[in-house]
Amino acid sequence: MSAEAADREAATSSRPCTPPQTSWFEFVLEETLLEQHLQKPSPDPPPVQLIVQFLEQASKPSVNEQNQVQPPPDNKRNRLLKLFALKVAAHLKWDLDVLEKSLSVPVLNMLLNELLCISKVPPGTKHVDVDLSSLPPTTAMAILLYNRWAIRTIVQSSFPVKQVKPGPPQLNVMNHIQQEKELTENILKVLKEQAADSILVLEGALKLNKDLYVHTIRTLDLLAMEPGMVNGETESSTAGLKISAEEIQCQVCYDLGAIYFQQGSTNAAVHEKAKEKFFKTKELIAKNGSSSLHFTIDEERLAGYCEACEVLTSSSDDASQQATPYSQIHSCMKSGKYQDLVKIFLEDNLTLSLPEQFRQSVLRELFQKAQQGNDALDEVCFKVCVCNTVCDILQGRIIDVQFCQLFLKPSKEKIDFLLEVCSGSINLESASEELKRRMAAFLKNLCLGMEDLQFVFMISSHELFIKLLKDDERKLLIDQMRKRSPRINLCTKPVTSFYDIPGDRVREYSIIGTNVAVAAVPRKGTLPLDLDTLMMTQLCASASVNIGQLEHQLILSVDPWRIRQILIELHGMTSERQFWTISNKWEVPNVYGSVILGIKDSLTRDLVYILMAKGLHCCTIKDFVHAKQLFAACLELVTEFSPKLRQVMLNEMLLLDIYTHEAGAGASGERPPSDLISRVRGYLEMRVPDIPLRQVIAEECVAFLLNWCENEYLTMQVPLPLVQTNPYVKLGQLLAATCKELPGPKESRRTAKDLWEVVVQICSVSNQHKRGSDGRVSLIKHRESTLGIMYRSELLSFIKKLREPLVLTTILSLFVKLHNVREDIVNDIAAEHISIWPSSIPNLQSVDFEAVAITVKELVSYALTINANNHFWLIIQADIYFATNQYSAALHYYLQAGAVCSDFFNKMVPPDVYTDQVIKRMIKCCSLLNCHTQVAILCQFLREVDYKTAFKALQEQNSHDAMDSYYEYIWDVTILEYLTYLHHKRGETDKRQIAIKAIGQTELNASNPEEVLQLAAQRRKKKFLQAMAKLYF
Repeated sequence: MSAEAADREAATSSRPCTPPQTSWFEFVLEETLLEQHLQKPSPDPPPVQLIVQFLEQASKPSVNEQNQVQPPPDNKRNRLLKLFALKVAAHLKWDLDVLEKSLSVPVLNMLLNELLCISKVPPGTKHVDVDLSSLPPTTAMAILLYNRWAIRTIVQSSFPVKQVKPGPPQLNVMNHIQQEKELTENILKVLKEQAADSILVLEGALKLNKDLYVHTIRTLDLLAMEPGMVNGETESSTAGLKISAEEIQCQVCYDLGAIYFQQGSTNAAVHEKAKEKFFKTKELIAKNGSSSLHFTIDEERLAGYCEACEVLTSSSDDASQQATPYSQIHSCMKSGKYQDLVKIFLEDNLTLSLPEQFRQSVLRELFQKAQQGNDALDEVCFKVCVCNTVCDILQGRIIDVQFCQLFLKPSKEKIDFLLEVCSGSINLESASEELKRRMAAFLKNLCLGMEDLQFVFMISSHELFIKLLKDDERKLLIDQMRKRSPRINLCTKPVTSFYDIPGDRVREYSIIGTNVAVAAVPRKGTLPLDLDTLMMTQLCASASVNIGQLEHQLILSVDPWRIRQILIELHGMTSERQFWTISNKWEVPNVYGSVILGIKDSLTRDLVYILMAKGLHCCTIKDFVHAKQLFAACLELVTEFSPKLRQVMLNEMLLLDIYTHEAGAGASGERPPSDLISRVRGYLEMRVPDIPLRQVIAEECVAFLLNWCENEYLTMQVPLPLVQTNPYVKLGQLLAATCKELPGPKESRRTAKDLWEVVVQICSVSNQHKRGSDGRVSLIKHRESTLGIMYRSELLSFIKKLREPLVLTTILSLFVKLHNVREDIVNDIAAEHISIWPSSIPNLQSVDFEAVAITVKELVSYALTINANNHFWLIIQADIYFATNQYSAALHYYLQAGAVCSDFFNKMVPPDVYTDQVIKRMIKCCSLLNCHTQVAILCQFLREVDYKTAFKALQEQNSHDAMDSYYEYIWDVTILEYLTYLHHKRGETDKRQIAIKAIGQTELNASNPEEVLQLAAQRRKKKFLQAMAKLYF
């Protein structure tokens, strides 16, 4: 072995290996391991990750022998895992900044609830009703910590959050994210409802003048060692980490100030309270120092809050407040003295006390006011923007795009003000070389960007420009300007102009056969430039500006006659340009492009292309009035020389008329005129050879006929060759025939079978076998196969053009049936007319069921945008959520389906909507959400009451619903009798009395007539379903 190889082997063998990450169950097996792990300098996994793992394992639901999901058991393992999570939080000293940064809202909510439980806070107790001074120190501190987190979470939720870029879509991950999002929203909703109570608790904490204690690992160990403990209760509540009264007041004041400041957006008077709390915090920090064992306060953020409160609470006669730039700007904005803003911003360019974000926010507000119709603010916006831009230049930031937009059309007044701001923003005697260099570069680039030499001379002759730029830099600038002259061919059209150029004499120039008289007045300090160069530059710049301005007008104009006039002018100035290419927004379909670009005359080619492109763009943005004008002008133009393009324009105008009717009168249900229907039929039957056709027009025509129930034409009158050659016509014919026969006998379902076979082919994948290098044969599936008459994406696009309810219901029913025939389906989806479709597929493996499932979801979502009150579509949406284990969302749509067809449950829900299958799925949703009392009540809704499920649900003690508050909705006496027995057996006297009160109502007496009993049941159904709707909507 060589020496080099030996060295490499020695280095490799001596390289330390990364130790494996410790798993959560290892801490359960060896309890002392946790403290050792936390004492490491960089523990892996880190503490916050351990909290997530412990609580996630402790809250995992279990599955019984009947394969039913049960809530997590209260056993020794789960109690130990919760204790470990609390220990890790205690190791972090209950620092909410650390916990909030790394833990989600649901996890932190669970952790703090465990802290409340272990600190002897009775569950269900309102914290606002508890006297903190009478509680043990650790108990009071737990309540304080929870309510601080509550209002901090409310404040944090009001801030905009940058969306995380999603990765590849994975169903399990997406379901988990959706469930966590829903859970977070529910927790936030509860926290916001209890915000007033949390504020009162914290206000009460400010009156405590005693030290408190928070649990440490040692005190939590004491809890675990105490005999006979119940839910972790212990008397060791004065042990733990001591938190001084001043420290508590400091943090509570800060948190209260934050919530008051957030509430001030809707109630300005609350800003006074926020100011009081923030300044109290500032005072306590100054008194006790910012270094703390337990709390950390962002002093920069606190200073910002104090500054903002000073501004928001200042009065117009408060002279002391007017001393700060913030207060002055706020006063100017409030009183409408916008001109004074410019002075403030100009002065701040020297002091640079205002942050960039604040300057930009003021400018945005001014722009908003200007856009609302205050024309006087246009000048103020420009001046403030100039001040901000010069400030950015001096601090080395990039020039904002707003300045470039406002400076597109410079004027003498704008240049004068800009130079005034530049001069007032830099003190040449004390400024650093870097500042001078930045300002010089800005002025030089400004000159290079100017087309008009008059403005260039204004800048170059200014005192600041001369002092900042050296002689060689000024000469270099002249050379750069000279190089810009050959950009435009001036020989194509004579240009006559008169200019005032600084100089010492008057000269006459004969340029391109046009005499140009040049007169000038000398200026003191003006840089003398070569007059020949200046004159040529000016002429070239003038032609360049002229063409640029015309091109700009061409892009903006939607008037066909103005477009024609501009193109004539442009072609008169230069014949070398293709003006249809100047905007990348001008797009014409490829089938048309080859015909249009084949026009020999360049002016006609540009005009036809631009008119059509602008017309298509107006169609896209639903500006149908201008689209019609542009298409009409284009039709008139092409009629003179091209029958092919004439037919193209007639087709596009037909499509435009369809769009116009569907967006206007058609949206309110008015039938289209017979002329339009005839034109649609004529287009479908058209057989003119060599006419370029867009597929979208055929799609829209077929969708138009289906939407307006022209089923007779589609099934009986459409020519057979058209059905054979146009897939959309064939699909439309099958849809129309199927809808026409609904409902019908089994013999009339032939068309339904034909439609089924067409859609199955579209959703099938082509399988190919490929032999690998190892000799094995692998199966390759092509998602978008050509087995069908069109691609699945094309079919979906076509369906999303349909609006007729029966057509949508039919195609939705077909896809639901196709979704249900797969072998591994667990939960079927219900739909109308589902029995008309075949119940099996010969080649089941060829169907891409993943694509079918996605299509069903997209179709239901689209259908509900057409009619959000169709209860059958709502049931399908609910079934989809149920099949994907999103039980809260499923309940939302089940309840919504019942609400829309019963006047929000004031009438009886039709039995074909709330079938036994729907009720059983609602029961399962409630059971999996641990809402067991709701399960028992819903068992009464079945045709035969399911007592077994109801009794089993009522035996559950860990219910997440209102429990005994729901007893008034029970009308079945057997269930009420069982409740009475159950609460008596448990010794729950109060709940037993509620059940006895419910059973004792005279209208539930079994001796009553059947009508009375039915009325009592119906009234309770109504109230219960309305309560459920308020809960899940």
